[in-house]
Amino acid sequence: MHYTQPKLWRTDKLGTLNISYLSFQKGNCPDLELLEVNTKLDSKGCELPICIQALQMACPKLKTFRMLNVRPLHKMMRNGADSTLGFPLLEELCIATTSYSYMTDKDLWDILFGSARLRVLDLRGCSRITPFGLATLPCLELECLFWGQYFNSNVTLSSPKKGLHMVTQKWSRTLQQLDIANQLFTEEDLEIAMSHLAQATEADTLRSLNLSGTKITPPALRPVIGQMTALSYLNLSSCRYLPRGMKRIYRGQEDIRLLLDKLE
Repeated sequence: MHYTQPKLWRTDKLGTLNISYLSFQKGNCPDLELLEVNTKLDSKGCELPICIQALQMACPKLKTFRMLNVRPLHKMMRNGADSTLGFPLLEELCIATTSYSYMTDKDLWDILFGSARLRVLDLRGCSRITPFGLATLPCLELECLFWGQYFNSNVTLSSPKKGLHMVTQKWSRTLQQLDIANQLFTEEDLEIAMSHLAQATEADTLRSLNLSGTKITPPALRPVIGQMTALSYLNLSSCRYLPRGMKRIYRGQEDIRLLLDKLE
């Protein structure tokens, strides 16, 4: 099933979260399965102090956790307690933002260290997260990874990245949707990363691939397009390392196959 990303400009629910958070701290939500907080797109400087440990202890059955356009500020428990199982049932985590993100590898690990069942991970705008941080996560069957950088002025100022191949190697058999738009990985790293996806031919599950704004090259694209017969969405817009005429969005297998003919 194709997963639809939550939009970053949904109705403001911050007031609801603030009220509910008092209940979380008291441990009154043991059966809560979905928690979402988001602000409007034009909201600026929305920071939310939150104790992940307290939330994990109060909501052990949480399956969906979304924080849209909110910058979480992690707080420690006052009593120093560290006995928690994390979110063992969590299937979706969304911490997407159109603004600056404080989220680091350690912050992500503190949330997901016990989430082996995670299927959807939305890190749009989280520029501090690294491939190494993703590769160490306990979830082995991730289906959707949204890691594109949008509306972030820091993207163009970033130095070249490496390590994407660790991510695609870890989840090559299970990924159905991958978005790394505007991630500045090197040409060589992208080629290795795409080869890992192409080598998982027995799975062939990849349906959507967003490479917009990356340094993807024709040699890196060929194996993915040639092997991934389930691929029905391919975004190559603003890919400056591709020949003129190829930098666009491709929809459907027929359209993508025509691109393969041009690459050969």
